[in-house]
Amino acid sequence: MIDDLEIDEDKISDDALLKEDMGIDSLDFVDIVVIVEKKFGFRLKPEEMVGVRTYKDFCDFIEKKIG
Repeated sequence: MIDDLEIDEDKISDDALLKEDMGIDSLDFVDIVVIVEKKFGFRLKPEEMVGVRTYKDFCDFIEKKIG
């Protein structure tokens, strides 16, 4: 995420909120969908991401999907 979305490394921590702390906006989420599809081979659906608020939530979600 650091390279793909140009997020400062110091803003990333397990409890960092994706929107508020890391500055991820709706356009970034579109990029995330593309990145995940390319790297992991599945497409993210907005309804699946409802409870994903922190960086750890996101990582746990990805791990569960590939798992």
